[in-house]
Amino acid sequence: MHYYIGLDNGGTTTKAALFDTNGKEIGVAGVSTASITPRPDFVERDMEEMWDANCQVIRELLQKTGVAAADIAGIGVCGHGKGLYLWGKDGKPVRNGIISSDNRAYRYSQKWKADGTEDKVFEYSCQHIMPCQPVALLAWLKDNEPENYKNIQYVFECKDYVRFRLTGEARAEMTDYSGANLMNLKTGEYDQRILELFGIPEVQKALPPLCRADEVCGHISEEAAAKTGLSEGTPVIGGFFDINAGAIASGVLDYSLICMIAGTWSINEYIRKEPVLDGKVQMNSLFALPEYYLIEESSATSAGNNEWFVRELLPELKLQAKQEGRNVYDMMDEWVESIAPSEFVPIFLPFTMASNVHPNAKGSFIGISYSHKRKHLVRSVFEGITFSHRYHLEKLLATREEPPKAIRLSGGAAKAKVWVQMFADVMQLPVETLSANENGALGCAIAAAKATGEYKDLSEAVSHMSRISDAVMPNTALKDIYDRKYRLYIRAIESLDSFWDEMQSLIESSDCEKNYS
Repeated sequence: MHYYIGLDNGGTTTKAALFDTNGKEIGVAGVSTASITPRPDFVERDMEEMWDANCQVIRELLQKTGVAAADIAGIGVCGHGKGLYLWGKDGKPVRNGIISSDNRAYRYSQKWKADGTEDKVFEYSCQHIMPCQPVALLAWLKDNEPENYKNIQYVFECKDYVRFRLTGEARAEMTDYSGANLMNLKTGEYDQRILELFGIPEVQKALPPLCRADEVCGHISEEAAAKTGLSEGTPVIGGFFDINAGAIASGVLDYSLICMIAGTWSINEYIRKEPVLDGKVQMNSLFALPEYYLIEESSATSAGNNEWFVRELLPELKLQAKQEGRNVYDMMDEWVESIAPSEFVPIFLPFTMASNVHPNAKGSFIGISYSHKRKHLVRSVFEGITFSHRYHLEKLLATREEPPKAIRLSGGAAKAKVWVQMFADVMQLPVETLSANENGALGCAIAAAKATGEYKDLSEAVSHMSRISDAVMPNTALKDIYDRKYRLYIRAIESLDSFWDEMQSLIESSDCEKNYS
């Protein structure tokens, strides 16, 4: 029997999952990852700790499942997109990695939008500019850490750094780099003109050779074998930007479906054979299927807000759940179900990490009254996150000639029946979920099975390895109440638009920075 390992490097956890050729999940190992926040809007990771975490979860996975390393036929790695992971000319990380929820470079994206740079770049990359993209972070680095900038040997995205440590070969996988404003989507290649427009032409020589997601582009090195327990020479594929991995695992292989991933980021996407060139969507990038583009609306505004709420505001509930042998998230689901959708709960803006409206918008509860309990606030969090997904969905629907048949939902929200139903009711579309727990890792395993010859193409691999649930249908009786709540959510966002910059200047003052440290 052949087995495949998928590694998933998210914003908050690192996981390894093992699958057989039928897509059965044999075992999972994971570890929480520590974020470093040296200043407001700065979110980083220690790159050596990140590498050690990947080695740890692979070792634990092999030990837990009892599968021999010799039976592992291939490995794929996915990870969060955007952000920046730099390897130095001195043979070690240049500095801490920068996570996709980082907002330090927001002024660069604002400046490039105002001075016309974004419009010029769009002609090549077909993308708007996000503060967390490598181009904005590299420009910030050039201005603020010039010595580190000069030391760059390779510019990596998250999972490409991990693959480099596994194989010793520097490659740049196309689904990731095409979403980073580093590539010309019309040619499928790097374009020096883009880097010159951003004022970072020196970066060209540090961009690794491009590779596809589903091709073998390296093998486990002797050093990595010693650290992971894998066999030296095991094939490693290009892997994915994690939103591509999630789409593949969800069986999104044509135009008819919308893929939503409710994890740290709110991911909302579909595929089509032409990019959207009128600027109405945030992002076009190359999909794993070469004939398709991925049309994406996303922001760090999803279930990561729920994790923050549990960690910071419900610590004793988490302790109680542990003492009772229960899952704290199951207890929260019960709280949400106890509050009727028709009941008013505060409006929650899910911007604790980043925003999809104003670059300086922050998380907020609006409309708290003395009668509200924490149960009401939990429903507020669920509703606010779901409304943020709808905000992105409406932009996607405006670019389509026909509505989707269904939404394929994965991530934290997909594990809660009450939340899946809320997604169906708010979007007024059928919602389907996956049977696998680790969808990003499954997408990697599917591609590894194709790359190593188990299946002839990705479609055949998906048909054997992906399992989709029956659709949860929307409750049409709740359409009006959720529409009214959503309009109020949008009204709150619009009303606060002129407020955020003034608040940001206060945050950035020295006294406030001391309070954050």
